[in-house]
Order: sequence, then C-alpha cells, then structure tokens
Amino acid sequence: MRSATEAAYSPPVDRRLTFDEARAFLPELLEAAGQVVSVRADAVELAADLANGGRSALGGLPELKGLQARLHSALDWFGENGAELRGWAPLLVDLPGEHEGRPVAWCWLEGEPDLRWYHREDCGFAARREI
Repeated sequence: MRSATEAAYSPPVDRRLTFDEARAFLPELLEAAGQVVSVRADAVELAADLANGGRSALGGLPELKGLQARLHSALDWFGENGAELRGWAPLLVDLPGEHEGRPVAWCWLEGEPDLRWYHREDCGFAARREI
C-alpha cells in the first residue's frame, strides 16, 4: 500500500464517485487486490496441506492463522476506502458512482486490468455494462 509520503487518490467514503475519480483510485485498488490474491493463495494451499495431514513449505497451523489474519486485514481495506467488496474469490469490487444521473456501481472483477464496467445500483453484476 502507499506510504504516508506518496501522493495517491483516496476516494471519499461518503459520496458517489465520478468515472474519472473511480479510475484515479484504480491503481490503489489493484495494489490492494494483488495483496489479497497473494495471501489468499498461500492460505488456501496451506489449509489444504494441513487438512490432508501433509507437510507444507508454507508452515503449520500458526502460519495459517497468521495468513488468515492478514487476509482479513487485506479485505477490510476495501470497505475502509469506500469500496464494496462483493466477492473475494474471485475478487469483485463495486465503487459507488453516478452515471447519467443514476446511481451506479463502477464494477471491477479480479483479472481486469482497467475499470471498464458499471451496473445500476439496484441490479447488480448481472446487469454489467461496458462503459
């Protein structure tokens, strides 16, 4: 995540974002998403190894508990920064916005390199439209 000295966009958590504001926030979102993906993969693999009674290069139960705590913290970042986390595997994130005078969610799905989708706030993912 950014340090205190880095200039980065942090969206207000109490209002709707324009598309330009949401796109300005995307680098922060992508960095946070990368951390979630990395920790999530380690936690899932370690949990599978432990459940199967096997050994893991990732450690044991104490390391799993640490990874789970890091994952929860990484996921909390989204809500703390005005984003709505809709799913965590794959990551699905909505940013509250407004488009053509209507409340929408700027919608980002894990693996997408840019913010290119939105949906009406009352319709959800199935109503995603390309911007």
